[in-house]
Amino acid sequence: MIQRFRFCLQTLLFSIAFSLLLFAEVQAAENKFQVSFADSIHQQPYSGRVYLIFTRMDREPRLGPSWFQPELFVAQDVKDWQPGKTIEFAPDTKGLLSFPTPLSEMNLAGYRAQAVVRFNETAPQIGSAPGNGFSQVITIPAGGFSKPPLLTVNKLVPEKPVKESRWNKLFKIRSPLLSKFHGSDTFFEATVLLPQSYYEQPDRKYPVIYTIPGFGGDHLRGRSLTPVPEQNEGGVEFIRVLLNPNCRYGHHVFADSANNGPVGKAFTTEFLPALEKTFRAIPDQRARFLTGHSSGGWSSLWLLVTYPDTFGGTWSTAPDPVDFRDFQQINLYDPTSNMYRDAANQPRPLARMGQQPVLWYESFAKMEHVLGPGGQLRSFEAVFSPRGKDGTPLKLYDRETGTIDPQVAETWKAYDIRLILESNWESLAPKLAGKIHVFMGDQDTFYLEGATVLLKQSLDRLNGDIAADTVVEIFPGKNHSSLMTRDLVMRMRKEMVQTFLAHQDEIK
Repeated sequence: MIQRFRFCLQTLLFSIAFSLLLFAEVQAAENKFQVSFADSIHQQPYSGRVYLIFTRMDREPRLGPSWFQPELFVAQDVKDWQPGKTIEFAPDTKGLLSFPTPLSEMNLAGYRAQAVVRFNETAPQIGSAPGNGFSQVITIPAGGFSKPPLLTVNKLVPEKPVKESRWNKLFKIRSPLLSKFHGSDTFFEATVLLPQSYYEQPDRKYPVIYTIPGFGGDHLRGRSLTPVPEQNEGGVEFIRVLLNPNCRYGHHVFADSANNGPVGKAFTTEFLPALEKTFRAIPDQRARFLTGHSSGGWSSLWLLVTYPDTFGGTWSTAPDPVDFRDFQQINLYDPTSNMYRDAANQPRPLARMGQQPVLWYESFAKMEHVLGPGGQLRSFEAVFSPRGKDGTPLKLYDRETGTIDPQVAETWKAYDIRLILESNWESLAPKLAGKIHVFMGDQDTFYLEGATVLLKQSLDRLNGDIAADTVVEIFPGKNHSSLMTRDLVMRMRKEMVQTFLAHQDEIK
């Protein structure tokens, strides 16, 4: 009886131990994945970042993560990864990056997963950049996998299909300056929209409106395959040029920088002459007009302030921070400031809907840290920060604590538009007379209104000494998107027309 009891007890204990071992294996397996890439899409060994993205949304995982609906994802950097060779994503993988929690803590049941390889190192996007590789999509069952599934990266994101017409032309030139800086061929790209009279009047030359998209935008959006009729005063018609601001680090904002290269110089000395010669544009500052929204708004104002003899004016809407004493509510020059926490030690919001915060600095920054180059915050550092010894932009703040590096913040002063204007107003004011037009909503989604208010206060003071007829307007109740009403768009166009007409007789 006792022997039988011992036998039954031993059997029970063995069964429990085996079940626990099997359960542990299943639990471990469900958060372990293998990835390889096929030599049919990439024949050479690869060094760079590889991603595993999870989603429950009704789309391919590779098309995330998004700002306001961030998915779970992990990443690792590889060196000389051979085609056909398998790498593992597991909780104990050395150097594994993850968001928002460690891979071991992710409950992935019901999620779909997809692997992405960042073969294209020149584009900021991950799963949608032409030339990047991606795998099949798998669904993770509730009980996990009995063994780590293999995701094979065997497809490449295709180039975007582009349609042209007589009125809609792609314009692309190689930049010698940027190609030399990067050590590889680097290009400017734009879409050119021609006016209705362009072919009817072959000897006529036209003023140009250069439009710079915001972060994530490019020259392929908002195009029209047919001419847009213009009913402007004096019969003025414009060539409209939609610029591509994308680069490896995100948005280069057309500023010369240690990390993106001499973008502004190349744009003004290489791109502008080439475009004006190709499309019969008037090669005169009084016929060149700038506009842009968000990061494009900052870019357009920067180009005007930096090259005041090159452009006839800017109409900047909802620009990124134009005064670094209020960098989305953060005073970068205050040594006690923290990117993640405010003065009351509360989490610092980065975006809002109405008055309700919906995005926070800390989680957003940590998400971008896993994404790597191409994120909005890292894009700022790529422009404003010096290059570090490792060849990447110096970080403004510690990614774990949010502590700002005061030495790096000091270098950012070279890109503080308000500070540049104040420091050089005596020489800039005559060149900028009547050229600055900045518009901002007082409830901007990304808390950008504070810096624009400071810019307005500064310019109001400066105009008391040397008048330059600058315009900075704050629109009550408007946010980042609702600011751009049809009335404002038509007003800006009318002002550009009037500015051109005021100097038309002087232009040869």
